[in-house]
Amino acid sequence: MTHAMEVFQPLQADDPAVVAGFRLAARLGAGGMGRVYLSHTHGGRPVAIKVVRPELADDPDFRRRFAREIKAARRVRGAYTAELIDADADGVPPWLATLYVPGPSLAEAVARRGPLPVPAVLWLMAGVAEALQAIHAEGIVHRDLKPSNVLLAADGPRVIDFGISTAADGTAYTATGAAIGTPSFMAPEQASGDEATAATDVFALGQTAAFAALGRPLYGDGPAINVLYRIVHSEPDLSLLPEPLRPLLARCLAAEPAERVTAAEVVEWCRQRLAGHADAGGGPAVWRDITGPEVAVPGPLAPLAPVHTQPLLVPTRPVPQGGKTRRRRTALISAGGVAGALLVTSLAWSVMDAKGGPGHRAAAGSSASTGAAARPSASSSASPGSSHASASGAGAGTSGAAPSSSASPREPVATPYPLVWLDAKNSVNLRNPDDALKNREGDIRFGCRTAGCELESDTAVFLQVFGKPGDGTLDTCRLMLAHEKNHTLPLAAAANGTEICVKDAGGNIGLFVIQTKSTAMPDIAFLKGELTVWRKAA
Repeated sequence: MTHAMEVFQPLQADDPAVVAGFRLAARLGAGGMGRVYLSHTHGGRPVAIKVVRPELADDPDFRRRFAREIKAARRVRGAYTAELIDADADGVPPWLATLYVPGPSLAEAVARRGPLPVPAVLWLMAGVAEALQAIHAEGIVHRDLKPSNVLLAADGPRVIDFGISTAADGTAYTATGAAIGTPSFMAPEQASGDEATAATDVFALGQTAAFAALGRPLYGDGPAINVLYRIVHSEPDLSLLPEPLRPLLARCLAAEPAERVTAAEVVEWCRQRLAGHADAGGGPAVWRDITGPEVAVPGPLAPLAPVHTQPLLVPTRPVPQGGKTRRRRTALISAGGVAGALLVTSLAWSVMDAKGGPGHRAAAGSSASTGAAARPSASSSASPGSSHASASGAGAGTSGAAPSSSASPREPVATPYPLVWLDAKNSVNLRNPDDALKNREGDIRFGCRTAGCELESDTAVFLQVFGKPGDGTLDTCRLMLAHEKNHTLPLAAAANGTEICVKDAGGNIGLFVIQTKSTAMPDIAFLKGELTVWRKAA
């Protein structure tokens, strides 16, 4: 397997194709906070898209903290940070996009080539400390600085994931035992549950540098509880480190936060000792040796077909100049107006038939008026001057008979079902969702044979809509499901508010919006949501 294949992994079945308009090109990795994907801006610049895990996304407190940290992270503009491009704490699921850094993480580099030489560690510490200065200046504490969050670009290190860990701290996800932060790189106060400050990140910087110099964590491996005990109650064994690094790392790893060196002092200390290497051009050579050959980044994918229909453009005819044959021209215009109305009406219906008409939000909103037009009522006799009456009146006037309702194609009516319950026994049919089936024969079934559970069907197909709430429409589902053949949808990436398109063998289309997802205990897992159905809409 080549290095490029290791970096850029193909998308899996449960990966989205698009997140908030970003077309995903490859999977970059996954961690405690979520999955990371490669995408591109509209101008073709590569970006890394991080999609937050459902366990965090379902927590309202996390979303509030995430929104706050996003606001602060937008202001960070450090030479050794990965700039935040865009983010949405209210997305389903929440996500953020940063500039993509072409280079391995420190963890990958050490795994590939072993411990780094002293000059490289000094370059690393200077760059990371400068990044911490920019981060701390905006009131952000990283809390999870570690080798996998330091990327080695050709011109120096880049610190990533600042701000996210602060947002996640204290959520239900943390309460499950997966505390935010990595035990081998925590500071004593962080391991003890005390307040984390800028000094906490400096301690993590010392541990990260020690990992780079030793090729393994300074406080050893083993169960997390044992590692944390050693961090809190024992002094690190600095004799294992190269002698030139010991004085600085000793100050970074002081047990008391107030006794630690500052990020600015780390930068100055490293620069003084790197002066000779910089003059000799040692810096770039060090980084070329560490990062290895440059890996070609996959280019942008072709954009998906547009979802919304284009407006109908009717060509206009030039009006003849002058006053000749005015009476004849007036008669022609009157006759042409009737014929034009018929033509525009006919073309409009043709476009709606061919392209699917408005989305389900608009269709649902206009369904009452559509239904009213088919029933005798006071509102159905509109004035001749209204736009509705002018179209229908023109047709009546030319034919001499009332228009037949069967001759007027209509957009499928959206029928809402506000409470749909799915579990190991209940299944649902799109034909009549009110009849909850106490068996496994429905179009939509729920099961937990995989982590996170899944939706499945023998005949219906599924696709998850990624984006903001409300992005799921009839047009969206039609387009996404037109050639879909997947009868199973993993729910690991789904959260409360997730929208899922469904199409059965009879051409009925449904949009299922998750209200409650409970999959922690598979034996009693369930899915509750609201379902909108358009019959014979495919």
